[in-house]
Amino acid sequence: MAKPKAPRRTLESYSVKHISKTIRAGDCVLMRPSDLSKPSYVARIERIEADARGSNVKIHVRWYYRPEESIGGRRQFHGSKEVFLSDHFDVQSADTIEAKCTVHSFKSYTKLDAVGNDDFFCRFEYNSSTGAFNPDRVAVYCKCEMPYNPDDLMVQCEGCTDWFHPACIDMTVEEAKRLDHFFCENCSAEGQKKLQNSHSASRHSDTKVDTKRRRR
Repeated sequence: MAKPKAPRRTLESYSVKHISKTIRAGDCVLMRPSDLSKPSYVARIERIEADARGSNVKIHVRWYYRPEESIGGRRQFHGSKEVFLSDHFDVQSADTIEAKCTVHSFKSYTKLDAVGNDDFFCRFEYNSSTGAFNPDRVAVYCKCEMPYNPDDLMVQCEGCTDWFHPACIDMTVEEAKRLDHFFCENCSAEGQKKLQNSHSASRHSDTKVDTKRRRR
């Protein structure tokens, strides 16, 4: 006769000794992949369980997928630290946790002063069976009509307020960084009039240049 399984209990927190960190439900963690040549998996802890003796700790996780792990693969607008919250749930040993990490909202990520190795961002939920995203549409910018990649520098037109990649407006990144003013092709004539009529010699403090290349 099969031996009945010992009852397991839910833990409010658990101290992961090999990383000297305490984890709780809702925390995000990096987990060791089965193929060590691949980057660490990113997951959100849903529940922590242990056996009656408090050992053999298991974590119930919801996986984040990296763009290259999705059906469509990585695209130009995907940030280097972007992940998708998937519908893929799993149970793993707490021993496979490599570190704690933070998965920011897209908006809060773009406001970070510096991006560390343990910082990621998520703007989509991902259905691992169908490859569908939620939301299925996001704002697009520039002449190329691409969603915003926070790794890329963009400049803002002072007329229409749209954002542009330097390469899409025949400009180098270095040239874009030196701009005091920028008007796109459609707004340039009107923009030049505004500058000529301006009483201010310079509005350098209002330069619309977005430099999101932050690494630590």
